[in-house]
Amino acid sequence: MGKKESWKNGGSIVIQKNKKVMARIKRHRRIRKKVFGTPDRPRVSVYKSLRHIYAQVIDDTAGKTLISASTLTKNIEGKIKGKTKKEKAKEIGILLGKMVKEKDINKLRFDRGGFKYHGRVKSLAEGLKESGIEV
Repeated sequence: MGKKESWKNGGSIVIQKNKKVMARIKRHRRIRKKVFGTPDRPRVSVYKSLRHIYAQVIDDTAGKTLISASTLTKNIEGKIKGKTKKEKAKEIGILLGKMVKEKDINKLRFDRGGFKYHGRVKSLAEGLKESGIEV
């Protein structure tokens, strides 16, 4: 949980990660116990940083990432320039939905990654639904 660091005088302190981050990781572990991707219905894993959002479609039985998209994806940079973070997330959802359709997948399991189903995470899911994917 923490990293031990020693001082010159022989004492030591414990450096802990941010409590919010640790709580999110804990929630994500709880969610992952229930959400499992299969070849018929892969899992969409979502991660968001302060600036970007990332999503990947994963087949957990094979342990492989089938498709991934993010705000850093080269072919979408022109579409998302000048938009809000929520609008960018929706565009990523639409792009991911099109890529999934090309692989003949119509149903996905949504893994929110310990984040609230709110804001950018919700927008990404709405983008997937808008492109005709059952989430």
